Amino acid sequence: MEISAELVKELREKTGVGIMACKNALKDSDGNLDKAFEILRKKGIAKAQKRVGRIASEGQIQAYVHTGGKIGVLVEVNCETDFSANTGDFTAFSKNLAMQIAATNPIAISPDKLPAEIVEKEKEIYREQALQEGKPEKVVEKITEGKLKKFYSEVCLLNQAYIRDPEMTIEDLLNDLKVKTGENIVISRFVRFQLGMTEEA
Repeated sequence: MEISAELVKELREKTGVGIMACKNALKDSDGNLDKAFEILRKKGIAKAQKRVGRIASEGQIQAYVHTGGKIGVLVEVNCETDFSANTGDFTAFSKNLAMQIAATNPIAISPDKLPAEIVEKEKEIYREQALQEGKPEKVVEKITEGKLKKFYSEVCLLNQAYIRDPEMTIEDLLNDLKVKTGENIVISRFVRFQLGMTEEA
């Protein structure tokens, strides 16, 4: 089928990907914009995974102070080049990330960064709850894993639902930025200040 220039332009604006890649994705999806977006996203994420080992030494430290000055956040996001670090997309991502941290108070960036004792304590609580409810031993582990996944979605930044679009996780948002920039991008660390206490990850 013939793909219109308007459709290519719309997909390009949405993804930041080149004209030919957009055109091919639209052809592969029979002109369906949403399907074409998914095709590009999957290809881009696959490429981004190959870049994971590349050094991300550029980037931004972004600050956010919540209205009233009672909560403040500093977050460091790294990329490979200062060109990407200075784009509007990168700055918007970093700012939105700082707001996310202020609003949701994550403990760690990802599950593998959580202290082992916290994970074990949660597992122990979930197991005990399931046993108290009289669940058979064989399903206790499955219930525990399910509750642990929910726990990660609450306390790990990458696993959290994005406050501006709960259909997406922060990891989805990060992957979209990797696709747009074509670079390895890393959320390196953050610190969340709340009057009277400080959370660092």
